[in-house]
Amino acid sequence: MSTRRHFIATVVGAVAASSTTGAFAAEPASKTKDAANVSLSGRNGPELGSLDAVVQKLKAGRDLPMSFLHRDHPDLTAWKAMGRAKMLDLLHYAPAKCDPQAEVISRRDYGDYIREEVRFNTTPVFRVPATVLIPKRAKRPAPAVVALHSHGGYYMWGREREVETSDAIHPSLKVIRDRGYSGKAYGIELVRRGYVVIAIDMFYWGERRVVLDDDPAEWKERRMDMSSERVKEFNNRSNRDEEIVAKILYCAGVSWVGIIAWDDIRTVDYLVTRPEVDPSRIACVGQSIGGLRSTYLAALDNRIKAAVISSWMCSFPNQVARHIRGIGFTKIIPGMYHHMDHPDIASLAMPTPLMVINGTQDRLFELEGVHAAHGKLARCYAKAGVPERFRSVIEDRPHEFSAARQGDAWAWFERWL
Repeated sequence: MSTRRHFIATVVGAVAASSTTGAFAAEPASKTKDAANVSLSGRNGPELGSLDAVVQKLKAGRDLPMSFLHRDHPDLTAWKAMGRAKMLDLLHYAPAKCDPQAEVISRRDYGDYIREEVRFNTTPVFRVPATVLIPKRAKRPAPAVVALHSHGGYYMWGREREVETSDAIHPSLKVIRDRGYSGKAYGIELVRRGYVVIAIDMFYWGERRVVLDDDPAEWKERRMDMSSERVKEFNNRSNRDEEIVAKILYCAGVSWVGIIAWDDIRTVDYLVTRPEVDPSRIACVGQSIGGLRSTYLAALDNRIKAAVISSWMCSFPNQVARHIRGIGFTKIIPGMYHHMDHPDIASLAMPTPLMVINGTQDRLFELEGVHAAHGKLARCYAKAGVPERFRSVIEDRPHEFSAARQGDAWAWFERWL
């Protein structure tokens, strides 16, 4: 079987049984003969060029019928029930509830905390790898945080951005941490603050990445002596193939974002079975697509009592003309945006305390849309009667979850949990 056919069969098998832009950037053509080589990411004008005017007319208006700000929704409880039902329907994925059948693979004592490597089922088919950090000196049961890893165009490792899974770190992963997290695996700080921390690998990342039969051993084994260039080659292939995976999932009748959202919900299902965890004090946090995951988890799960979204909040209509390439298939809920905008989805978490962090240097998002989204969330929380439970942070920073903002997030959790 060819590599491509085997790749497709690998993904289809998993589903049947149950984005970043760097690799695609195109240089503008300087001569007519080069015009065919210019992609939709050409630098001048809107992404769709001559078709943009038509698409702009297709966009949903600002007065979205399922926004909590719409005049037809005076009652928060009734609106949440309706909005969640619509969102769950449009995820096109509703896996049967199952016994997690959790298994501890390894356990190591680090003095002030214990690290467990765990496997558990999120569906009858998907068995996910997780890292659980347990504070040794915290009063039991302790509060817990679901740490949700990012995309970053980096697929070789997943949850290792947030937590240590071994005493070694690949140089390429260190670059990711340095660039996006001030060099921190922030789960370590959280566990030392007294939180139980759990992090899983998303579908298609880390231990759940696609590995082909004829891949080199260093890719299969994730060797620490593998060059950063070889890691980059793997990541570039995975980035290019996201579109194929999305098409396969859609043809199988599910959405990629549905798989991600339900894996995170089922992670909470597992978390509340742990005797160390206080089920009434669970929070979630994520950077980039981790922020999107935090949005959806808080929106859909009442067990989340505080949430932080870093570097993933914008009004979607503002993204259409020039900023759509950062919204990949892992993030889109088909059909949702004629009912609700992205900040409307985040407001489904109300009255859960929510902190949202964006940077004005973040080129993934159109800045006017960032301000519009934060403003809408503030108005939603005010209408719900809990304005103090929303905090907006927009500052002159790039796409990152810096040490300073991490400190703000941990203070937010301490306030509300």
